[in-house]
Order: sequence, then C-alpha cells, then structure tokens
Amino acid sequence: MELIAVTSENRLQCEAAAVEYLIDSGFSRVHLRRTQAGRNDMRRLIESIAPDYYPRLSVHDHHDLAKEYGLGGIHLNSRVPDRDPEFGGLVSRSCHSIAEAETADYDYCFLSPVFDSISKSGYRAAFDSQSLRAALSSALASRKVIALGGVSAGHLGELAALGFKGAALLGAIWNGNDLTAIKNNINNIVRACIR
Repeated sequence: MELIAVTSENRLQCEAAAVEYLIDSGFSRVHLRRTQAGRNDMRRLIESIAPDYYPRLSVHDHHDLAKEYGLGGIHLNSRVPDRDPEFGGLVSRSCHSIAEAETADYDYCFLSPVFDSISKSGYRAAFDSQSLRAALSSALASRKVIALGGVSAGHLGELAALGFKGAALLGAIWNGNDLTAIKNNINNIVRACIR
C-alpha cells in the first residue's frame, strides 16, 4: 500500500526534518498543505527541505512554486481547481464523492473523508464500506484512489482490503509536538504497512 503524508496546517519547528524523515522511511510523497500560508511562507518551507526531496513533494497552493523549485506534484482542490497546462509533474486532486473520483482528471486522487477525521473536529466519514468496496472494484478499479480522512496505522489493512491503492495520513503523523513523537508516529505507520 502506497503511503502519502499531508502536512499539518500548523507550522512546526521540526517540519523540514519530519518531511525528510517521512520520505526516508518509505512514504512515496509528502503534500505541503498550508491553506492560510502566503507565497513567502511556502517558499520558506520548501527551502527548509533539502532539494533532493523536491521530486517527492506536492503543493496544494501556489502552484507556480512547484515549477520554480522543480517539485514533483501539484494538488487540485476547491481553492485551486484547474491544472496548469505547463506543469509536467504529477497532478492529484481532492474528491469528496465516488462520482467525482470517477470523472475528475488526475494522476491520483484523495477520496475523503473515509473515516472520522483525526485533525478536524466534527468531520465525519462520508462513505460506508460496502459502497467503497463496490466502487473500488468496478468503476474506480483502474483509477489511483488514495484514502484520506481519519486514516491511522490501524486502518491500513482494511483500506487495502477495500481496494484503495494507498493511504494519505495527516493527523496520525502530526499528533505530537516534537520530532521524536512525530518519528514514533511515522515508524508505527510504516510497521503497520509492512504487516
């Protein structure tokens, strides 16, 4: 199962080190998601990460920075719904219904929320297992659909059984205030994925 990380909205002192650790630990991509961050804040975050990691980073906003720094991906959502035709990297998209995941244009999509959110209070699961299994084995079987929303290490086996190609994690990673706690969270997720 492919693992993708999404950064916290909150700026952390250890964020660059955690992003690098995520990739070194086996996460395929890290999405830099800061909806409230200005261009200069995003630029500072990108520049705090070693350039060797740039091909495995995606940005949710300020897509021009992906081209400027040679990042590997951009993410489309309600704030930035359209693809830049000049961007040659991966394009991911947020989808909140099975119908949207069936018809949207993307290299991979985040379908959410699959479980009750860890990081957003009151953000409840929007799908049942039966409809997910049916869609992922038929209409979405050829699409790269990644589960997002409330995903923790304990859910990885269930997500694989449902037919998801991967899992995107946010709250399960950043639940901790220091690099040691975050690394422990990452290690637990990676171990669960290997089982």
